[in-house]
Amino acid sequence: MTGFIEVISAGPGISVQDLGRPGYTGFGLSTGGAADRRALWEAAALLGQFRPQAALELPLTGGRFRVTAPTRIALTGAPMQASRDGKPLIWNASHPLAPGEVLDLRPGESGVYGYLSLAGGLLTPETLGARATLAAAGLGTVVHAGLRLPFGPDPAPAAAAQRLPPDDRFTGGTLRVIAGPQTALFAPETRARAFATRFRAGPASRQGLALLQDGGPFATETSGLLSDFIGPGDLQMTGTGQAVVLLADCQTIGGYPRLGTVIPLDLSRAAQARPGTALRLVEIPLDAAETVSPPEALWLAQIRPLLCPLTRDPRDIPDLLAYQLISGMIRGDEEDA
Repeated sequence: MTGFIEVISAGPGISVQDLGRPGYTGFGLSTGGAADRRALWEAAALLGQFRPQAALELPLTGGRFRVTAPTRIALTGAPMQASRDGKPLIWNASHPLAPGEVLDLRPGESGVYGYLSLAGGLLTPETLGARATLAAAGLGTVVHAGLRLPFGPDPAPAAAAQRLPPDDRFTGGTLRVIAGPQTALFAPETRARAFATRFRAGPASRQGLALLQDGGPFATETSGLLSDFIGPGDLQMTGTGQAVVLLADCQTIGGYPRLGTVIPLDLSRAAQARPGTALRLVEIPLDAAETVSPPEALWLAQIRPLLCPLTRDPRDIPDLLAYQLISGMIRGDEEDA
């Protein structure tokens, strides 16, 4: 049954996101899509989808929601405080949501982007093959209180709830970087310093993540460089010597030199770094990067084996006494069959 998810309340910046619009870089349109793409693949695994569907992205903000038709939901990305009608819900898991039940999501202690996915996916209008919100281009849906968003029917409403083990990408760490066409333009001492520096994440943005450090600016020594295409993951050095990791909504062309590119698997870690989070850059050869960070189309096959059943606490089952807990009786002295 097609239904609606009603936005009872919503903090700023909540938007509809999917995997974006690849193939339009040559026309000046960013790919966009979820800032933490792995979170959508995790939701697809939890909900039994073949590929991620459009979902709600909540950046350091919360909201309250209600559905008009029964569906399963998945809560992935930055861990948030989640409850259904006041009862806590486990994060990184799937849960049933019945009409009238209120889902309350509030920011947690780590990460930036939390995601609310529905088994049938959000069915907001498509533009250029995607439902993703790209604010700079005026595309997609920005979420606000009072909005009703359609979603598709749940293809397996009776499927058991699942969970995934916690991931460590929400507390900073290492960003692995492969060399690019402009890496050799940087002086050896500049490269060495960049990979020895302990960075702190700057303010969160869907366009890019500034890497802050206590030392002075980096020397770029690449004046006169022609503008070139750029994309998510590129590690730019601005004219002021500031290191920046480009993210989902970055521009498609730029003139700042690129020290290298953060591998796709670690780009989610960069996007989820809250201001002040500690980060390090590590060089990695291309062949090693291809091994540790396979194509995105293979992520689902990697995630599915990690699924495990979500067991419910009897104290959180209000209708426990209505269940058939005993299906028969024995005396206790019967012989084994």
